[in-house]
Amino acid sequence: MSTENMLYNSQMDNLVISEYGRNIQNMILAIKDMDDVLKRQEYAEAIVDLMHQMHPTDKNNPDSKVKLWHHLFKIAGFDINVVPPDGIIPTPDNTRIQMAAVEYPKTLRKYRHYGKNVQVLVEKAVQMEDGEKKEEFVMIIAAYMKLAYRTWNREHFVSDEVIKQDLLAMSEGTIQIADDDSIVVTAPMPSSNQYRRRPNNKGRKNTNYRTNNRNSGGRHGGGRNNNRNKRR
Repeated sequence: MSTENMLYNSQMDNLVISEYGRNIQNMILAIKDMDDVLKRQEYAEAIVDLMHQMHPTDKNNPDSKVKLWHHLFKIAGFDINVVPPDGIIPTPDNTRIQMAAVEYPKTLRKYRHYGKNVQVLVEKAVQMEDGEKKEEFVMIIAAYMKLAYRTWNREHFVSDEVIKQDLLAMSEGTIQIADDDSIVVTAPMPSSNQYRRRPNNKGRKNTNYRTNNRNSGGRHGGGRNNNRNKRR
């Protein structure tokens, strides 16, 4: 078999959108030079239907046909005289997807071990009116901060003074607990042994194999004793 006239993919033009394959790209490029406007439009709609059949997972998406027409124009280099059903001609500008900027959470990096929810509670406490209700709410926040601090720093002792200073800094100096007030944590403090990994016994051989067989009358001794008793 002669290989002189064979055409390899490396000798062809690159695929604009590889998921549709070379045949779809060749059909789109072929109808670009058609003189009959109606027939060119008919063929373009048939190609879009074929592209739609190649990706059945997008059938439930109402914008799937719009995306396919954008892909058709992109493969054609945005130089094809056809009109999509919505009448909007795709261009390189309206084809690009404009991603919305993602805002990073504005939290204090120094106190992130308390969690985002604690910062939200502190901001809410700052906006509350002074009174008994605010004082109780502040003490609840302080108790949770003490519990969270002990959870992530199990090897270190946490004092009420540390929690009071952190709460003062997180509230920008607006929330201050008196020096003689104690922060009481009603929930049990997690111990260091609570987080230790338990030994995994999977895959270990049973070291009591012979002992079990002896007790159950297996072939390691128990069976011999039974045979001796029968002879007697």
